[in-house]
Amino acid sequence: MTWIVSECLKRVEEITGKEVISIPVDLCDKDELDNVFTKYKINCVLHFAALKAVGESVSMPLNYYRNNVGGSITLLEVMKAHNVKKMVYSSSATVYGTPQKLPLTEDHPTGLGCTNPYGKSKHFVEEILKDLVKSDDAWSVISLRYFNPVGAHESGKIGEDPKGIPNNIMPYIAQVAVGRRKDLKVFGNDYNTPDGTGVRDYVHIQDLAMGHVAALTKILTPNFSGWKVYNLGTGSGLSVLQLVKAFEVASGQKVPYEIVGRRPGDIDASYADVSLAKKELCWEATKDVLDMCRDTWKWQSTNPNGYQVSK
Repeated sequence: MTWIVSECLKRVEEITGKEVISIPVDLCDKDELDNVFTKYKINCVLHFAALKAVGESVSMPLNYYRNNVGGSITLLEVMKAHNVKKMVYSSSATVYGTPQKLPLTEDHPTGLGCTNPYGKSKHFVEEILKDLVKSDDAWSVISLRYFNPVGAHESGKIGEDPKGIPNNIMPYIAQVAVGRRKDLKVFGNDYNTPDGTGVRDYVHIQDLAMGHVAALTKILTPNFSGWKVYNLGTGSGLSVLQLVKAFEVASGQKVPYEIVGRRPGDIDASYADVSLAKKELCWEATKDVLDMCRDTWKWQSTNPNGYQVSK
């Protein structure tokens, strides 16, 4: 995987014209992390590192708790030792579990309704972060609850290149469209939704990136302190079959699919109320589902085998 990271970062540098410093580190290795914080002057951490597949988390819960929760604790211990007390945390809408109401607002209960270890791991880390902020008012934390990130950079140079069968729907659709896979497996068509397939709030990865810039700007302002959480989504939901149809329109390719059984840990529907992020971060999604599909197709059709072409 090292050459994939290297190729991806090279392309990022081509797009931005900026050098990207990359240090491969096991988040659970305290000594390695300590060396990084010793070498570089760090004033805020954007914490993205985690395993992230809902279905896989059901079958491999210990891996998810060890990596997502244990790794976060190790990171926080090292941050504390180096007096780095600002973090933007990559959380998830899965912390809400089965929604009591829609759209989901930030004050919706979390944790109790979580349907899978991935969501629970994100919830546990949020609780740790809240306790940390309560224990020491020098800490500042913003938790960003992502809904369903999809898409690719509009240049087509960087995008999602999962190892093996994709766990997330958009790269799966794209790989079917480009001919790498026979058909899309749709997990269940008996949900309580208009067409029976799961409904999610899909948000373009570039909009999500700008949400992090907005959160970083806020947390670095002199008057910010404490704990704050924001939903990042579009505020509307699409079913799996609606997403498939949109991809076919955007790409001009047919996406054959097969209905199979439900996937463990999935829920009927989830979409965000994003008014708080709009009000306090001055952020809102600007790209629609056709943008998401077009950019994904540009990435996948230009790089049919992902980053492997550059190996």
